[in-house]
Amino acid sequence: MAAIVQELFRFGFYKRNQGRIARQATFGALATIVALGCWRLSLYLSGFFGPESTMTPAQQNWIVYFIPLVVLGVGLWASFRVVQLPTFADFLISVEGEMNKVSWPSRGELFRASAVVIGVIFFLAMILYAYDTALLFILKGLDVAVKWMLG
Repeated sequence: MAAIVQELFRFGFYKRNQGRIARQATFGALATIVALGCWRLSLYLSGFFGPESTMTPAQQNWIVYFIPLVVLGVGLWASFRVVQLPTFADFLISVEGEMNKVSWPSRGELFRASAVVIGVIFFLAMILYAYDTALLFILKGLDVAVKWMLG
């Protein structure tokens, strides 16, 4: 735990030129989560002040905007430092290395494979619809037969 806290207050980069894309994408995702959380915090805090509030509008704005901005700053710094933690950075470096080994399909292969998948999905949907309709017809027929037998 002490190593993590110590790492959060360090200013250097760990293996600066390795895993750059994976680190940037991870930081972007974490930063988006932090920013959305701070936006919701601001909306939540603004709900506390009504017409009966004893605070001036300037004091209310100070609370509604300053607290989320401080949380945003701390969250962005923590997000940046998390992607620099040696164990996590090494993981992201290896992820980027593995992603570079992937053979991506060409545009034509992608369209053909997508068309096959979409076609199979529609085919299965039609089969399920047919089964559902047939089962509904059978159950309605049984319902009519039971009602006729009972009277």
